[in-house]
Amino acid sequence: DVDRAMQLATEAAPVWARLSGATRLKFLSAIAEKLEAKSAELAARAMQETGLPEIRLRGEIARTAGQLRLYGEAAQRGDWLDVRIETAQPDRKPLPKPDHRSMFRPLGPVVVFGSSNFPFAYSVAGGDTASAFAAGCPVIVKAHPAHPGTSEMVGRLILHAVRECGLPEGTFSLLFDAGFEVGQALVQHPLARAVGFTGSIKGGRALADLAAIRPEPIPVYAEMGSVNPVFILPGAIAERTAGLIEGLYASAMVAVGQFCTNPGLIVLQRSPAAEQFIKGMAARLAATLEGVMLTPGIRKNFVAHTTARAHQPGVKVLAQGNATSLCSAAPVWFETGAKEFLGNEALSEEIFGPSSLVIWCQDAAEMFTVAQELEGSLTATVHAGAAEVKEQGPLVGVLAAKAGRLILNGYPTGLEVSSAIVHGGPYPATSDGGRSTSVGTRALNRWARLICYQNFADDLLPPELQNANPLGLRRLVNGEWSEGKL
Repeated sequence: DVDRAMQLATEAAPVWARLSGATRLKFLSAIAEKLEAKSAELAARAMQETGLPEIRLRGEIARTAGQLRLYGEAAQRGDWLDVRIETAQPDRKPLPKPDHRSMFRPLGPVVVFGSSNFPFAYSVAGGDTASAFAAGCPVIVKAHPAHPGTSEMVGRLILHAVRECGLPEGTFSLLFDAGFEVGQALVQHPLARAVGFTGSIKGGRALADLAAIRPEPIPVYAEMGSVNPVFILPGAIAERTAGLIEGLYASAMVAVGQFCTNPGLIVLQRSPAAEQFIKGMAARLAATLEGVMLTPGIRKNFVAHTTARAHQPGVKVLAQGNATSLCSAAPVWFETGAKEFLGNEALSEEIFGPSSLVIWCQDAAEMFTVAQELEGSLTATVHAGAAEVKEQGPLVGVLAAKAGRLILNGYPTGLEVSSAIVHGGPYPATSDGGRSTSVGTRALNRWARLICYQNFADDLLPPELQNANPLGLRRLVNGEWSEGKL
């Protein structure tokens, strides 16, 4: 099955590379329309397989349709291609200048791994698949075993769109397994050109290592672990304690804490007001009912990791709800001091689920030290009072080196899909060191490589680089932006 899917995708790749942006938009829009038309049936099946509520799943389907259209529109617009043209100067002294024209071109067959926590937005028709299609690449998806029925339903909708749009059979394939063999075979297959993954550090590293030891290594864009630190300054607590409690609680408990942007570290200065704030937060957490986790395996890991953390030196359980079901979990929050945190690498590891670690600092200097020692993360948040905001330049500067998205007086969950969004970060948040994003129109560039044409006749160039600019693209010509002809 892996060989057949890869062969079909390889045969489809040249066709896809030549498709216009308008054709890609038409295809992606067709998938979006089919998802919306089957929203009720898809949500019903996903509820059975994930335990997620219908309102959440309906919203996720809408988001998936929206990002399909957004990436299709980016493909049609063509600005992501970063077309650059330097025209020849044959009379230049002492040497003539050749004609250079460059742009991004699709890589070829892309392997996408569905995630456990987003059965639509990061799965079969999710962001990696949509951005790869928009970039001009065929896609082979390895469905997540946590929701195979949902994956199959979405996969069939994509196949219908492939046929209706008259695209090659190898445009899309969907493969299943209950373990690791199919995924490993896909990454190691000599015809694969890139990989997209959303999941654990262990899983992402395993795929990246497999790709690196191939005779021809390929890029793996893995979104992995993230602790998403939240720094809460004294002024913020003084101005809006009740609002902070509710906002932080909602962000930490959404989807039983099973978001990659879940706030995992809460950093603040010890004071009577801060202690009262955390006391209120603890009371809110202790009253929280258990929630169904996505899979028995995720629940098992959550219990194991929270149990281990409770036995770490210098760590205390701050608040703990009551979980009675073998499929459910209740919040478990911990607290420790900055010195203990800085001296124990295990405390900086992500716990996937409704758990966070409060880090008590003596003063602003110790908060700054904690920020300096953090690992890479998808997000970093600062809550500051009105009089404190302008003083946070140094802290924000440190956090900018640690995260892909910085948030001021907000919360890391609730990722907005847009052209400007960044969903990536330094390792271990992502495998590529935060040089790309898995959400937003910049995601297309992961599935392409730069190529330069030197001294080519105009009729041999791709349309994007031709003198007449037949696609009406915005191009950088001799250092100046232009949408016209040469």
